[in-house]
Amino acid sequence: MLPDAHYAFTAQLLERLAADPDVLGLVTLGSTSGLPPLPDAFSDHDFFVVTRPGAQERLRRDLGWLPDAAGIALSFRETAHGLKVLYGSGHLAEFAVFDLDELALARINRYTVLLDRADVGPRLAQVRRATEAAAPGPVDPAWEAGQLLTNLVVGAGRYARGERLSGHTLVRVGAVSHLVTLLRAGLSPEAAGPLDDLDPVRRLEKALPAEAAELDRALALPVLQCARAVLALARHVRPELFPPPALAAVERQLARSEAAAGSGGSGGAATG
Repeated sequence: MLPDAHYAFTAQLLERLAADPDVLGLVTLGSTSGLPPLPDAFSDHDFFVVTRPGAQERLRRDLGWLPDAAGIALSFRETAHGLKVLYGSGHLAEFAVFDLDELALARINRYTVLLDRADVGPRLAQVRRATEAAAPGPVDPAWEAGQLLTNLVVGAGRYARGERLSGHTLVRVGAVSHLVTLLRAGLSPEAAGPLDDLDPVRRLEKALPAEAAELDRALALPVLQCARAVLALARHVRPELFPPPALAAVERQLARSEAAAGSGGSGGAATG
């Protein structure tokens, strides 16, 4: 959906919900909020609908209030309060329907209140403060580095054993997640400005373009090569966290895994 169509969808959404006396508020989220970064051709629609108590389920079950409801290809309840709706065009709408008290269950970053017939705005401000307060505590770099190294060891070993999917997950998701945490932890508040505080991987390319590009290239490699590339990047960005004996141990295990995978896999080469 191109930006002009995205804005038109939002305007129709507001118009339809404003006509329903049970609706107390409409809150747009993320790129739908109109706050930078703005929507592009790949942006979905994220929003909250706030209703009078008891009216929530009607809007969750009967989706006729959505723009282009006839074009819905798939809809399902994602959570007790939220739904995902996929249109035949490929456009996605993700939303939740709350009453005023249920808003406290939400977690948000960028948002705009487009309709407020109660105290939706003040309550959303409280939700935002609660989201910030619930953010993870200070990063323990040594713990993150240790988890990264052991994820690589176990992931490579499982891959060599023949547990390919588990190996992929530990290397490409587990180890990479710890690397991303280390990358983010090294940023100043100013440099970290573009990052998302709910999804740690989002917009890493804007804050750390060179490292993000290197990580993107690593993820395109076969899993054992990916493990070596992730290790190399981690050593480069935070060398003080990776003592030589630990690096040597990881290198030995990666070599064993590569040898086992190259010969068709061997249980003796893998960790449990």
